[in-house]
Amino acid sequence: MLETNNIYLQKPENLGNLLRDKSLTFCIIGIGRVGLPTALSFANAGFQTIGLDINTDLVESINSKKYPLPDEPVFGKIFDTVLSNKKFRATTSLEESIPHSDVIILCLPTPMDDENIPDYSALESVSKTLNKFLSKNSLVIVESTVEPGFIEYEFTTNIEGENKTLLAGKDFGVAVCPENANPGEIYHDFTNLPRLVAGIDEKSFQFTHDIYKYVFNVKLIDMPNCRSANAVKLTTNVFRDINIAFVNELAILYEKLGIDIWTVLDAAKNKYNFQIHLPGPGVGGPCLPVNSYQFLNTERKLGGNILNIIRAARKSNEYMSQHVVNLINTSLKEKNINIEDSIITILGISYKPNVSDVQIAPSKKIISLLEKQASEIRIYDPFFKSTNVFSHNTMKNMNDALMNSDVLVLVTGHDEFRELDLEEIRKIMKNPILIDCQGIIDSKKAKLSGFTFKGIGRGEV
Repeated sequence: MLETNNIYLQKPENLGNLLRDKSLTFCIIGIGRVGLPTALSFANAGFQTIGLDINTDLVESINSKKYPLPDEPVFGKIFDTVLSNKKFRATTSLEESIPHSDVIILCLPTPMDDENIPDYSALESVSKTLNKFLSKNSLVIVESTVEPGFIEYEFTTNIEGENKTLLAGKDFGVAVCPENANPGEIYHDFTNLPRLVAGIDEKSFQFTHDIYKYVFNVKLIDMPNCRSANAVKLTTNVFRDINIAFVNELAILYEKLGIDIWTVLDAAKNKYNFQIHLPGPGVGGPCLPVNSYQFLNTERKLGGNILNIIRAARKSNEYMSQHVVNLINTSLKEKNINIEDSIITILGISYKPNVSDVQIAPSKKIISLLEKQASEIRIYDPFFKSTNVFSHNTMKNMNDALMNSDVLVLVTGHDEFRELDLEEIRKIMKNPILIDCQGIIDSKKAKLSGFTFKGIGRGEV
């Protein structure tokens, strides 16, 4: 097993030699949606890279050369290469990975609990583990998204331990480089989008800057401290969450006014300083809703009442699932159909188009609300065929899902749904009602095909 290079003791010019010689060993903790592409990037750059994860099945699958991210095809090719040339391997063993690595990179999830409180238990557990297994003079980099101050006041303190057996800034370095990637587009984002870099001291910052510049070769934005870097990450995502809430509220208003929001937005984007955001059935995924609640958690800790606009935005976005169900009920009533006797087909359950990811997906709440009303719910998603999601068995093909159905609810705008043959679909449905949550169906074409049509923000029909 390789010994470490005592990276934190190195001079900046020596780090350059270690990078060019590919002498460093990297350990990526958490090799899921973002962590695995991160590990593959370091391995592809020529470094010995170890992926550490508690998921035994995932580790065994990776070491058996089974690539787990089919919606990230470019990394699939890199995966094959770095396993073949033995630059990358996965393990569940702390002893075989952390003590023998120069740089430890954390790509761990930061989800929410049932009370919408951010759950940092994975990071807290690992930070305490690092106190036991981290070799002195190592560098720890956190890519996970956390609240401002978490790195300085909780994470680093945990590594040091209650008895201060390790001292940050002396025995090890800590830095942040918040991940900046969208599922389904991670290779593009890794190779094009700027990254934020900060450290607890100048050496941690400079070494992390040089490492990421060498491996990813993208623009790096130098930040004065870790809490500022984490604040930037949250600010950019929460900005989007708030603006989506704004257009979602407009969508409901425009429905009542007989205005098509998509027509409005298409015209509004011609104004040079208008940043377009799109309405939908809610905001999902591991970033935007979580990041808003991370800010609200910070507010709670401070005991203030400051972030009212974020709180209101969350309420508006979370209401949209109920609004979708309201559109379904209204459509059924217009045709004198009891929802208790209806079959409702959901097209798309992923939280965003063209990925197999249902983290905090709006579809989950829509289905949960419908379970209390409809007689049968069918689900078809090209990324979740013949599997069980949200306690429902998904359908193998779209035709089976729509056969004799009363309502088609287009929840996720997968590419497969952008060119639906409405004439053929109408023929196999019992009562052709179409609810478009993504603005991708031509409402006039739908009506001419014989559908009762409603959509989020579609006030013209």
